[in-house]
Amino acid sequence: MTFVKFFKLSGIGAAFLFYGTAVPVYGQHDQERDKQGKADRQEKGGQQPPQRAQQPQQQQQQPQRAQQPQQQQQQPQRAQQPQQRQQEPQRAQQPQQQQQQPQRAYQQPQRTRQEAQSWQQQRGWARQGGWQGHETWQQNRARQWQNEHRTWSQRGGYGGYYIPQQTFGLYFGRQHFFRIRSRPTIYMGYPRFQYGGYSFLLVDPWPEYWAENWYDTDDVYVDYDDGYYLYNRMHPGVALAITIAL
Repeated sequence: MTFVKFFKLSGIGAAFLFYGTAVPVYGQHDQERDKQGKADRQEKGGQQPPQRAQQPQQQQQQPQRAQQPQQQQQQPQRAQQPQQRQQEPQRAQQPQQQQQQPQRAYQQPQRTRQEAQSWQQQRGWARQGGWQGHETWQQNRARQWQNEHRTWSQRGGYGGYYIPQQTFGLYFGRQHFFRIRSRPTIYMGYPRFQYGGYSFLLVDPWPEYWAENWYDTDDVYVDYDDGYYLYNRMHPGVALAITIAL
């Protein structure tokens, strides 16, 4: 009896011990599962908000990228505007300067055709040491042009015929250059060429350092400075006195 009671008591104690230990073990497992569930929820809940928060940031950055090429395109346009403003007045001033040249040159009194013919017959350009002229093209070439040529003021002034102002502005002046092309013919001992509807006499010798066929290779133009001169664009600073042949 004692043994049986002990066994019974022992079984109850064992059961008590077994269940006593099982209960806390079961409680620990539940707590760990709860913790894991909370951790999983926190992880899932913590990852979603930053993703949602990043989406509006990406959307805000897209229009900024689209605006960058527009700003780059606008920068050269702003830089070109002041250049265009500076060029416009320069272009507007050029024709005004060209129009003023014939107006300044033609402030001289008009001369009648008869007066010009009389001066030509008297060879008025040959006065005061002017070039006397020769029979051939080669003979009208200077040996020392600086000593042999004469300006119109040194000759006593220009006494020949004047070209009308409107005609001069259309065909003459430094902006209207040309080439004589053919060799000038000799008239009254001086080379004669034609241009713009007029016949001109070269009453100065042509410089010794010019090519013999400069009339065909060089660009020249007729201008006025108290008398008519022929200028060669290949040799700036050289002015050959010429007169209108009637």
